[in-house]
Amino acid sequence: MNNKFDALKDDDSGDHDQDQGSQKDCEKEKNDNDEDNDQNTAKKKVCVSPKYNATEPACYANAVEAKIAVPGVGEHPLQYNYSFWYSRRTPGRPASTQSYESNIKQIGSFASVEQFWRFYSHMIRPGDLTGHSDFHLFKEGIKPMWEDDANKLGGKWIIRLRKGLASRCWENLILAMLGEQFMVGGEICGAVVSVRFQEDIISIWNKTASDQATITRIRDTLRRVLNLPPNTIMEYKTHTDSIKAWEDFHGLVNAVGGR
Repeated sequence: MNNKFDALKDDDSGDHDQDQGSQKDCEKEKNDNDEDNDQNTAKKKVCVSPKYNATEPACYANAVEAKIAVPGVGEHPLQYNYSFWYSRRTPGRPASTQSYESNIKQIGSFASVEQFWRFYSHMIRPGDLTGHSDFHLFKEGIKPMWEDDANKLGGKWIIRLRKGLASRCWENLILAMLGEQFMVGGEICGAVVSVRFQEDIISIWNKTASDQATITRIRDTLRRVLNLPPNTIMEYKTHTDSIKAWEDFHGLVNAVGGR
C-alpha cells in the first residue's frame, strides 16, 4: 500500500512531498500551484471535490450526503473507505452536542488511492486555516463524534504542536492511516487536526480504550511516522473522560450564567 501512495504522489499531485521537506517548502509548493488562480479566491478556497467547486464555507454547507464510495476501474482500492469532514466554530462560545453535530460538514468519501488524492490535492493545508477549525478523516460510516457507536468505547492519542508543524504532521498521519501502517486491524476509527490560535493539535482515534496492547502499538507507530522527538508529550484520553470533562465544563458555564 505504501508503494501505491509513493507512486501516485508524482502522478496525481505536485504538492504532496511535505514529509520530505520543510514547512517553508510545503508553503512554497502550495503557492506555486495556486498562482494561476485569482488571489482572493485562492486564499478562501478550502476544498474542491470531484463534484463541487466552491469556496469555504459553501463548499461544506452545500455538500450532499455521499453515496458509498467504490474504487474506479484500474484504481488502487484502500482497505477501508474514508470520509473527509470539516468543522469550524466561534471560540469561547459553549456548544451543545446537537450544535456540534450540525456544525460538522462532510466533504466527501473515497475508496481508492486515486480518489483520495483528488480530494486532498485541492484542500487547503491545516497550516493555512484560520480561527477555530478542524479537519477530520474517518472511516466511512463513522461520524467524528465521541458518541458515535464506533467511538463511544474508545479514545484518542493527542499531540499538541507548535505553529508551523500541522500540515506536515497531518499529511504523514493520514497517509500512514490509509496505508494501514498502524497494524491494529479495524481498531483505527479516524484522525483529527485542530487549528487553534496558540497551537495546533492532532489526534488519532481508536475503538477500544481498554485494549492496552493496541493503544501502545498506536502510540509507537505514531512516534515513528511523525518522527517525534523522544521527549514529545503524548496524552491518551478516553472518550468517556472527554464527555465527562465537557459536561462538567458546560455545567459550570451554565451555573455562572455564561450561556
